[in-house]
Amino acid sequence: MSNVNEYTAKEIQVLEGLEPVRKRPGMYIGSTDSRGLHECLREIVDNSVDESFAGVAKNVWLILGKDGSATVRDDGRGIPVDKHKSGVSALELTMTKLHAGGKFGGGAYKVSGGLHGVGASVVNALSKYFRVIVLRDGKAYFQEYEKGEKKDFVKELSLEKLNNFLPDLWKIEKITEHSGTITTFYPDEKVFQTVEFEVNKVKGILKDRAYLVSGLFFHFVDERSGETANYYFEGGIKSLVTHSNRGKNPVSDVIYIKKEDEYISVEAAIQYTKT
Repeated sequence: MSNVNEYTAKEIQVLEGLEPVRKRPGMYIGSTDSRGLHECLREIVDNSVDESFAGVAKNVWLILGKDGSATVRDDGRGIPVDKHKSGVSALELTMTKLHAGGKFGGGAYKVSGGLHGVGASVVNALSKYFRVIVLRDGKAYFQEYEKGEKKDFVKELSLEKLNNFLPDLWKIEKITEHSGTITTFYPDEKVFQTVEFEVNKVKGILKDRAYLVSGLFFHFVDERSGETANYYFEGGIKSLVTHSNRGKNPVSDVIYIKKEDEYISVEAAIQYTKT
């Protein structure tokens, strides 16, 4: 009979790959309730927002599918698909390895949000199905995953097969005219207490980021209800301050400051009010 208080080397576990995420999801997304579910969506959206921070994306689209999926698209550069020095496609590496990405000082991003390079892989680990389509260098590529594990290698897509993956709103005629990343995921009901996205929370995520990033268009479609929404604020955080101070009797214009150097960009906006 073993001693219940026994603690030796055989009790030490080593979790490989994305297994730690599925074992302790709260460490990465805070919780497995509705808040954690929407954090996953925010992480994917923020990856697209980061392409705007890098000066290459002008639009972010988000569709909530009737089948419970969420699909986020941008018109940025598209995740690299060429082989990394490890011998694995950069796309696969980014989606299946923690702390693998272009946000750790390599020069691809000066500013980034979310979990700084681990967000997509975390969402992948917590999804029963996850797919990434990359439009880059005039070609289309894709890879599919289940619970963080790849189903196959990164493959090139023909125009016909690409359009089979895309919702009707996004059908395209020429791959060469598009670039960016399209991510679709189905949250795993074995992980989350609820896998139903709440429309007001989703719209709040997009609206907040539209305020944060001036000049970036957000387009939203909820296929479950047919609801659509678009968000764009030319003034960015200046618009946010103006909106927040409605009815507070401003006594000054919005004061806006922006400073950027080789390593970081900072914005600040304030306004004095009577109340």
